[in-house]
Amino acid sequence: QQEKEDLKGKLKLREHLSQTVGKSEATPAPSKNIDLEKKQLQCKLKNSTAETTKQSTTIKSLKNEVQEKDIRIRELQAKISELERDLTLKRHLIEDLRSHLKANQENEKASNETLERLERKVKELAEDKKTSIDSLKQRFNVAMKEKSQYEQMYHKAKYELEKKDLKLTKLESKMTETECAMTDLEATASQQLHRLAKQSAQALETLQKELLLTSDKVEEFMTFVKTLTRELHHSVQELRTKIKLAKKMGGMKACKKGLSQECLQLAASILNVSTTDLYEILQEGDDEETAKTKMEFEKDKEWLQHIQKLLEAQFPFASYLMDAILEKLNEKKKLVEEYSSLMKHTV
Repeated sequence: QQEKEDLKGKLKLREHLSQTVGKSEATPAPSKNIDLEKKQLQCKLKNSTAETTKQSTTIKSLKNEVQEKDIRIRELQAKISELERDLTLKRHLIEDLRSHLKANQENEKASNETLERLERKVKELAEDKKTSIDSLKQRFNVAMKEKSQYEQMYHKAKYELEKKDLKLTKLESKMTETECAMTDLEATASQQLHRLAKQSAQALETLQKELLLTSDKVEEFMTFVKTLTRELHHSVQELRTKIKLAKKMGGMKACKKGLSQECLQLAASILNVSTTDLYEILQEGDDEETAKTKMEFEKDKEWLQHIQKLLEAQFPFASYLMDAILEKLNEKKKLVEEYSSLMKHTV
């Protein structure tokens, strides 16, 4: 643009000189010196006109270059906008995954609280059952003591049989009543024991259903975490592949700059391969890149094993699992930034 402004200034100067020369031609010059000066000015005018034409051509070519660069800038801005939209979508996806994880953690906490409450109820029922059994045992012991006392009284009455026949009859009737009371007491105790056993069985069945529901929820959470880790692993691998391809494309462009097109075509014709295959041959043999790829594969394998160990570990493990997933997400974010930077430089 600065060269364009300079050329415009020079063009205006040339036009001014042309106008000045035209005015000088309009004035009559009776002397030969004036004619000579007129010819010189005409020559200068022709030179100025040629220079002006040349500068105009240059200005037109510069305008075309400026238009091409503007078009290129608009294309790059469109690509940047698209990448920003992708980044925004990925951030929203991460936020959704975090909210889902938080909801699952809250559900798990609620399930654990419900399980603890049911366990306390079972313990209370067992204690109540034990208390009832102890009470029945005490009552049975008391009844047995009474029976023993009545038997002693019976033996005493039998000892005095000849003297107290009437008392013996009364004692026998009392013994009959006591036995009836004992029978009723035993029947009542049996019914209470049966009812308590039925209630305990119902409580245990309800607890088993709750445990099965909790187990299903935990299984769903494990499936979700495994799917999330697989998707993260796959996404990171894809980004690494794209970065390697972008680096290779950059290397191919650098190779194009270092070698002339005629040399590359000559080498490709000698090797009987295409120019693109020749670029790939030039890029092969990078031992450092191979070692880096192997190290990344080992790290991914260790990360997946770490996630599996966390899922198989005892509670609580949510914070460790969150740290491991955030580590992979940060790695993915760095890879996305690196890939965006490579794509900008490549373009």
